[in-house]
Amino acid sequence: MAIKVSPSLLAADFGNLATEVKRAEDAGADMLHLDIMDGHFVPNLTMGPPLIESLRKLTGLFFDVHLMLDNPEKFIEPFAKAGADGLTVHLEVCPEPEEILDRIGALGKKRGLVINPDMPVSRLKGHLDKVDLLLLMSVFPGFGGQSFIEESVERIREAKELIGGRDIDLQIDGGINVGNAARVIKAGATNLVVGTGSFRAPDMKEAIRKIREA
Repeated sequence: MAIKVSPSLLAADFGNLATEVKRAEDAGADMLHLDIMDGHFVPNLTMGPPLIESLRKLTGLFFDVHLMLDNPEKFIEPFAKAGADGLTVHLEVCPEPEEILDRIGALGKKRGLVINPDMPVSRLKGHLDKVDLLLLMSVFPGFGGQSFIEESVERIREAKELIGGRDIDLQIDGGINVGNAARVIKAGATNLVVGTGSFRAPDMKEAIRKIREA
């Protein structure tokens, strides 16, 4: 599976989002990662469906929408309608995620499942048959610019083994940059969310190229 790089809009200049989205597209991003935070499940607030709808008019990039919400079931349809291409929900708040994954798939969207760094990878067993993208957080979600948790490399290996022969994109998010990209790719990651390491790099296009080629 080819390595995908997904710049996280959380690290962009929110005063110039139209320019930032175009910059990511011109730099060769494979998709755009959109962190939706509710101030409850994570201690921060970000964006809602109206902003996604506005951004959707600016680009054809895949919108990878990560729902960090206490009640994601209430927002599947609104974000899908706004222009999300994929919707990822947390196992922490959806311990039996099959129903919500079915709803995402029925809307024609890619189905994503995510766990935080303190949830054992083994908890994913039995929940991967309806998943298109599996996301492992390599920081605790809520804020950008955090340092990569080194134990995540072994967690990627565990997740890769659980995936087996399934056609699932294995995504890693948190502290990813040119310096550690090679290790996470070698461990099995196929999709790298990069925030500070892309939008705030001196040369975004060069940073994405180096990460993809790591």
